[in-house]
Formats: sequence, structure tokens, C-alpha cells
Amino acid sequence: MRAFVLTAPGAYEVRDVPVPVAAPGEVVVDVERVGVCGTDIEFFTGAMAYLHQGHSAYPMRPGHEWAGRVASVGEGVEPGWVGRRVMGDTMLGCGSCRRCLRGRRHVCEERQEVGIRGARDGALAERLAVPASSLHALPDSVDAVLGALVEPGGNALRAARATAARAGDRVLVLGPGTIGLLVAMFLRAEGAEVHLLDRAGHSPAFAHALGFEYVWDERSLPGLPFDAVVDASTAAHLPDRALESVEPGGRLVYIGLAAEPSRIDTRTLVLKDVTAVGVLSGSPGLDATISAYASGVVDPRPLVAATVSLDEVGPVLAGGRPVGAGPGPKIHVDPRAGTR
Repeated sequence: MRAFVLTAPGAYEVRDVPVPVAAPGEVVVDVERVGVCGTDIEFFTGAMAYLHQGHSAYPMRPGHEWAGRVASVGEGVEPGWVGRRVMGDTMLGCGSCRRCLRGRRHVCEERQEVGIRGARDGALAERLAVPASSLHALPDSVDAVLGALVEPGGNALRAARATAARAGDRVLVLGPGTIGLLVAMFLRAEGAEVHLLDRAGHSPAFAHALGFEYVWDERSLPGLPFDAVVDASTAAHLPDRALESVEPGGRLVYIGLAAEPSRIDTRTLVLKDVTAVGVLSGSPGLDATISAYASGVVDPRPLVAATVSLDEVGPVLAGGRPVGAGPGPKIHVDPRAGTR
């Protein structure tokens, strides 16, 4: 089968590789869609911290936002999975440590991460082998496009819930990329008044087209009282801006990661009596995200600007924009495009 492989920073190949065989407890999935994520770009550039911490190494196959159909199952797996449409959790805990036993597999010290950590191949290939325990079934109303948006949606849903926002609360979201816009969508579904801050000063037209009225840049952001602030950016200075902007007694949610350390003044955190929450993974929010997509409460399809083939992934990771791409921030990959 064909697979996209990163061989070094900035270097890649689309290779013919052996088709995976389901080991005991695993399934093999025919991959239908894969989302390109900022983490994949960090692996492409060589900036990803895991490369320097020994958790990941080249050559590697990225891709952790995926949807597909189960093609085969290994020993010990219920045969009824065959033919079912699924997506899968990225975080694969060891299952036996204290964190795993307490339901926190996504922060297991020995975890593998699909397409990211622990030499676990990712989904940028025609087929993918994953543990059956990581699967989440998709209803008919959640197509492949939505299915590949469940993983980032789980992160966004957890961030939105961490704000504890209620109907009428005013929430500021920093960074209107895929995660930021998904957070905004989930907050809007709860009745919050959502404001977006785009530090790059891009045109607010796309966010407006999604129905968001309040879109600001750093100079135009009004001095309104924000009951919660979500930092979904990659800017090292915005975590502190988030703390400055939140109301006393409010909540801060940090889900974005900068390339360099961020600083906040904990004296301000204490004196404002603020609750701060970090969100690493969508794992605990995947089922609720699937339900939200299935019911139409949240529809993230407009975020997908284009769907490309494996042969076009490299230029996308290098910062290129596919010809004819729409205004959305997310690029999807169909691993079988051009081979049918």
C-alpha cells in the first residue's frame, strides 16, 4: 500500500509499504480521510519536542485525525467491528499504570500516540492498524469529513466545557484556527457570546461567514469583561494577555502551544481568583463530539478548505495552499485519491 513517510526535517517520500496485519487486540482500518494538523507540521520542520525528548524519531508516518472503515480484526476482537465506520483515539495508554487505572490514559507516561509518539504508525496511508479499544463507532449521519474532525473536536469540546460558560456568558477565544473555531462553535451551542481574537490581523470575513459577529485583532480588542478566555493560539505572549483579559473569578483555558515557553504572572492569577485549566487531548470528549456532530448542534464542515492526495501532503506541510482551496484552516487527505 502507499503511505506518506517523513524521513528527516523537510524530507519525505510517498512509499510502497507492507499492508498492516491486525495483531491480537487490533483492527486494520481502510482510511477514508485524514486531517493535517499543526503537530504534523512541527514534525515536518523538526521543531516537535518529542523528537528531542526521544519519544519520536524519523522515519515516521504522521496522521492522527482520521476516519475509516474496519477491514479486518485480530485475535480476541469482536468480529462485528468488520465493516463498521469508525474513528480512533490518538492516545494509547499502557492500561496498567495508576493514571490509566484512574481513567487518564491520555496522560499515561508510557503512552503511544498514533502518528506521533512511540513508533505507532499514523493514518497517512491507505490502511492503518490500531487497538480495537481505541475505536469509536460513527453513526451514518457522521460522514468521513466529520469523522476526521472528531479528534480536534474532542480537544475543542473539552476546552469549551472547561470554561464552565453558561448562556449569556461572554467568552474570548484567542486564535481562530481549527481548534479555536471549533471551541467557538461549541461555546455558541451553549448560548455563550463568543468573541474571537486573531493576532495575525487576517480578514475576519471567514469567521463572520461562520456566524461570529465579534472578531478583533490585538489593537481593536475592546475592554469588555470576559467571563472566560480560551488561548488556542501558538503565540508565546498571549497566555499572559488571556490572564489580563479575564474577569476576576473567571476561568482561563490553555490549549494552544507556543514554540517557546510562555510566561504568566501567578500573582495576577491569585489576586484575580482565576481558575486556569490545561487541555492536552480530546480523548475524554470524543463520544460527546460525535453526538454533537450527529445531531447537527455543531457542523464543522466549512473548516475544511480542500482534500488532497498523499502526493500533495508534502507541499501542504511546507506551508503551501492547494489550488482552489477554500478559506477554511483545515486540509484533509484522501489516501486513496488518484489510485482508484
